[in-house]
Amino acid sequence: MLTEPPYIAPAEYDDADAALARVTEIYEANTAWLREALQRFVAGEDLDRHVRACYPFVRVRVDTVARPDSRLAFGFVAGTGVFETTLTRPDLFADYYREQFELLIANHGVKLEVGTGTQPIPVHFALGGAEHFDGTLDVARRQRMRDLFDLPNLAAMDDGIANGTYEPAPGHPAPLALFTAPRVDYSLQRLRHYAGSDAEHFQNFVLFTNYQFYIDEFVKLGRALMTQSDDAHGYEAFVEPGNVVTRRAGLPAQPRDALGVAPPRMPQMPAYHLVRGDRAGITMVNIGVGPANAKTITDHIAVLRPHAWLMLGHCAGLRTTQKLGDYVLAHGYVREDHVLDEDLPPWVPIPALAEIQLALEAAVAEVTQLSGYELKRIMRTGTVASTDNRNWELLPSHGNPSAPERRFSQSRAVALDMESATVAANGFRFRVPYGTLLCVSDKPLHGEIKLPGMADTFYRERVDQHLRIGLRTVELLREQGMARLHSRKLRSFAEVAFQ
Repeated sequence: MLTEPPYIAPAEYDDADAALARVTEIYEANTAWLREALQRFVAGEDLDRHVRACYPFVRVRVDTVARPDSRLAFGFVAGTGVFETTLTRPDLFADYYREQFELLIANHGVKLEVGTGTQPIPVHFALGGAEHFDGTLDVARRQRMRDLFDLPNLAAMDDGIANGTYEPAPGHPAPLALFTAPRVDYSLQRLRHYAGSDAEHFQNFVLFTNYQFYIDEFVKLGRALMTQSDDAHGYEAFVEPGNVVTRRAGLPAQPRDALGVAPPRMPQMPAYHLVRGDRAGITMVNIGVGPANAKTITDHIAVLRPHAWLMLGHCAGLRTTQKLGDYVLAHGYVREDHVLDEDLPPWVPIPALAEIQLALEAAVAEVTQLSGYELKRIMRTGTVASTDNRNWELLPSHGNPSAPERRFSQSRAVALDMESATVAANGFRFRVPYGTLLCVSDKPLHGEIKLPGMADTFYRERVDQHLRIGLRTVELLREQGMARLHSRKLRSFAEVAFQ
């Protein structure tokens, strides 16, 4: 037997704000219902029935072939039929949902159906960021909880839609979005765990790096900007792990700022945020070393639907003509990282995106004050190889036809790291515009390897310039606007409507 909150039947809306208001009403009522029941259970009350509340959903019915503005890469369904998705956290995604609703109404001339769905909300996902309960329950009560509440079901959170492998059962709606509500909620929880930040602080432009030196410079810059009362740069706050918020000079603190506490130890992939009111600020994440970390964090940040993410880090130069400190702008990738082989087969090409490439090159030219033929002295455009073997250069090459050195030469690769291809491939997979600008820090094939003292000096001398190039790239991309960034190159044949 079940106990459920009052059911809200589907209703039609031709106004995006009204549809969003109904989504919010259903979500807030149903999560409040779960929290109240959980509070009673934790307090010792013996509940006699399973407690369930479900996510809200949005649905459209299209009976004519769409003729939207073909320049847009999103905002319309692929054909006729019924399309549906569950929704979560309207407080976080309000602007995003509103835009998707507006485009569907405008492009198809249809009404949106919004109501209570059938997908249960796992009780863990109904809790606020500061709410915890497990530590107060004994083993028997924790086991009993499984009988009384819906817990996260990982089988309902796969990435079949994004991977292009999902096929609706006969008579079931086609998807409207890449991610269902439980999948989004799961990633929001994981972001807090891995990055040490609540999702509300993440911005729409994300920089990834594989070295702490970049984070040190980003923190120095963020704190310095917060001392300036001038709002010309547009940043309102700087947020560090533990949700520690520093507001710009002259701006009042917000009630939630007081909840931030620096963690006793850093999370696995700490995130830092230069926050703007329009969410078009910059988040920077130290993903550390390796493709597994790169996949993990991009899997979860993707649900936030960022406008772009860029990889800024160090790499091994593979050409004799390169010098330490040179830049590599990736226009192709050799994917020997293997972490995405099951989701995105290695034979799938990962194209360079013109909007990102042009912005990166322009930023390098501006910051270095070089252009044209002179710019070629310090930057190469070429293929970047990523491997899951940190000591690839130690593998024997003589007489070994599968040696990495031979493969990388055949691919015409100019640089190698362990993360860039993963970041780019997951951007392709999740329809998030991506780009890579690396800095050559060693040349192991040519005897120039990293030594502790040399590496420290080199990193600190080059990081400041490299980071400023990344920040300038974001400014250039921001000026272009989201519609131009979300390229049709990233959309499949039968694409979902939501960006």
